[in-house]
Amino acid sequence: MIPQTSCLLVNNYIPHSFEESLLSVQSTTPPLWIGTTYKRLLFVLPIPLYLMAHHVHIPLKAACRSWVRPWAVTRCPYRAFSGATTPLLTVTESEALRQWTESPPSHTLKDSLNIEHLADLYITLPTRDGTRRPSKVPGIGESLPFGHHLGFFHARRAEQDLRADATDSDISPPAPFTKRMWAGGRITWDNTNPLLVGKPTRGLSTVARAEKKGFDKGKPTIFITQKIEYTQDGQAAPSVVEERAHVYFHAGLVDKTKKVFDREVKGIPENVDFSIRYIPTPVTLFRYSALMFNAHHIHLDKEYCQKEEGYPASERIVHGPLTAQMLLEAIDFHYPGTKLSKFEYRATNPLFANRELSINGAWVNDSNIQVWCQDTGNGVVGMNAMVEIQT
Repeated sequence: MIPQTSCLLVNNYIPHSFEESLLSVQSTTPPLWIGTTYKRLLFVLPIPLYLMAHHVHIPLKAACRSWVRPWAVTRCPYRAFSGATTPLLTVTESEALRQWTESPPSHTLKDSLNIEHLADLYITLPTRDGTRRPSKVPGIGESLPFGHHLGFFHARRAEQDLRADATDSDISPPAPFTKRMWAGGRITWDNTNPLLVGKPTRGLSTVARAEKKGFDKGKPTIFITQKIEYTQDGQAAPSVVEERAHVYFHAGLVDKTKKVFDREVKGIPENVDFSIRYIPTPVTLFRYSALMFNAHHIHLDKEYCQKEEGYPASERIVHGPLTAQMLLEAIDFHYPGTKLSKFEYRATNPLFANRELSINGAWVNDSNIQVWCQDTGNGVVGMNAMVEIQT
């Protein structure tokens, strides 16, 4: 039996490889990290144990590993021996993260794509509300417009089950990685098998990828790709396959991180072939939040945005999916009836309510259009995307 005082020191110094393994989806067992702290351990061992360890170090490390595996110490500061530090993870948090990576969550959402909900979405979008062009809501059995599935398939959770910022945690990693940002995504459509209005549909959501970044720099984040396959009743293959990229930040660190709101976005065309402008007001954001059953405070509470999230504009944040949908809407607005096959987008900067936004597009070739959303006041690009047209 290893003396308790000896192993407590090991528990108080967890090297980088241990935290890395917690975020590897392929990892099934805790890594053998005791050897990294082996020399430090020898300084506190009684002399007989030191001599034993000096000559038979492998059994000692195995014994230590066996003793420490329950992770009995309640808090484990990460501390590399170079002196660098990162935020703390409790033993409970570390174990929860390990279990999450070994068995990522999945869930299925069902929706009938009912015409009443679709009509509410139409009246919310400035391209469909009838003020710029005549607009008619598709009837039952007609094709759902491209991107409009984003207004359906919302999570249904009791208020007490939401996180402090009012987000759901259906596919989220466990605490302390509770600060979420929608970073981008990809949507592909099977136009031979479109989603039809009024037809029961299920959306199977899984974690396709989970990747950790910044742990070695003291800025731990988890990048998650959520894959959703939308399949209608009676169909064997999905009509739409979507991937959503989410970034989850350590709640204890994100408020201390310097935020950048005007990143330069390279590759934006100088010439614009078409554009449409609109102002997302607080009413727009409220309606879109209601349609998505999304209570995330950053879209509804401007004081929360400034005081809790550190946004300088003291204004609400425009939904990532709303901006993505408006990019698709701009194409339909100028080229009605165009069939899309693929859409890849990336959120590059936050966009704020009550500011005029310009959705711009430029033809790359006969089958590809680059579209982006830009603040007309300061020129900041909030989202950039490429759309593939079915030819």
